[in-house]
Amino acid sequence: MTEREEPRLDPSDGLLAMSVGDWAREKHALLKLYIEIARAVRRKFVGAGKAGATFVDLYSGPGRAYIKGTSTFIDGSPLVGWRASVDCGVPFTGIHINDTDNELLDAAYVRLTKLSAPVSKYGGEAQQVAERLATELNPYALHFALLDPFNLVLPFDVIRSLARLKRIDLLIHVSAMDLQRNWGRYTKQAHSPLDDFAPGWRESVDLAQPEESARLSFVKYWVGLLEKLGFDGDVRFELIKGSRNQPLYWLVLVAKHEIAMKFWKTAAQHGKTQQMF
Repeated sequence: MTEREEPRLDPSDGLLAMSVGDWAREKHALLKLYIEIARAVRRKFVGAGKAGATFVDLYSGPGRAYIKGTSTFIDGSPLVGWRASVDCGVPFTGIHINDTDNELLDAAYVRLTKLSAPVSKYGGEAQQVAERLATELNPYALHFALLDPFNLVLPFDVIRSLARLKRIDLLIHVSAMDLQRNWGRYTKQAHSPLDDFAPGWRESVDLAQPEESARLSFVKYWVGLLEKLGFDGDVRFELIKGSRNQPLYWLVLVAKHEIAMKFWKTAAQHGKTQQMF
């Protein structure tokens, strides 16, 4: 992935916004669709005496963004998630946001507070916050987490911690561009982002095979790790492309119940994304 431009002030509220590619619109449209489609299930957990339904965004940024190279500002994922739940009549009962940049995190918190969202903010490395949430969130509630890091820097420990929650769906950003561009360099390093993303992969992936086959074996190994945590093995990789039709990243929905996979399939078909396999 290319380097981000510097954050700038959003003229609509005077708070920081970060740069994104135009493709972020497609990602947010899929996020919004999934939240809308899942509203009937979410409704079962919302209301007096019920356990609740949360939205977790561990790489939230400031909540607003601008399209790189333009003066066009759009909502970021925490605002997209909250507004989608409100607009479809079944708002989340808790919004949990995190970012390692406290200034960006504070901007997201202020924005969500102004929208009357039931928001809690953290601040730290995603794996530490995920561990905390796994112990503090209501174990009987319905949870939906977005894991949208910059590049292939998602530690598997984040997923492992969240998987301890009985009812949780994860929407995960997996950088196809980073995996393709840096595969050779990563595989030569004693420890690389690949080792954090899919611990133990070196014992299972034959690097003597053609590079494309090796990368596919790596991704399948990662899916196997997800299955061991109790997630449904029918994992869908929806490809998001750039303006030149270049592969950027996959959005991957993993869940412990097949109905969530059906919801994601419906959202992806509506968005007309392309599967990996």
